[in-house]
Amino acid sequence: MSRIGQMPIRMDSKVKIVLDQKDITVEGPQGRLNWTIPEGITVNLTDGLIAIERLTNQKSHRALHGLTRSLIANMIMGVTEGFEKKLILVGVGYRAEIDRQKRLVLNVGYSHPVTYVPPEGITLSVGDSETIGGQPHTPITVSGIDKALVGQVTALIRQIKKPEVYEPSKGLRYEGERVRMKEGKTGV
Repeated sequence: MSRIGQMPIRMDSKVKIVLDQKDITVEGPQGRLNWTIPEGITVNLTDGLIAIERLTNQKSHRALHGLTRSLIANMIMGVTEGFEKKLILVGVGYRAEIDRQKRLVLNVGYSHPVTYVPPEGITLSVGDSETIGGQPHTPITVSGIDKALVGQVTALIRQIKKPEVYEPSKGLRYEGERVRMKEGKTGV
């Protein structure tokens, strides 16, 4: 049995869950999410608890058992509290701002500013820059109710200017990420 899949999910009083055949819809104060339950997995709603069960002991059903439980728990947490990831923009002359159309505009050493348009349901914000070790650090926050979408958007923004490995003081990195510095190439 899946240890994660066996654990029941407690429903919050603010959350409304609708189970229609293989579709589950979770609605709360932050918004609404829906997902299709995979074949071989059943979801039971009873007395404020959600139980996930699998029909057989096949390898594919065992793999989906814990995944289904985690995704439904994340949906419930997303519509009640929401999710947030932070990036740090590091580098002299590097700037980030949100324009009037709620797009992220980055000046990260290219010949032109890079504009990122967030998908629906994602909110971007840029904090005040602070100087640490002579380098300006600008926080960028990505927030939304869908955990997978928040992570995907954060990864796409980071792809715009990954941290330099020879000069680890430049680029976009996750908050708390440690960049391993490579030794510079020397001539013989």
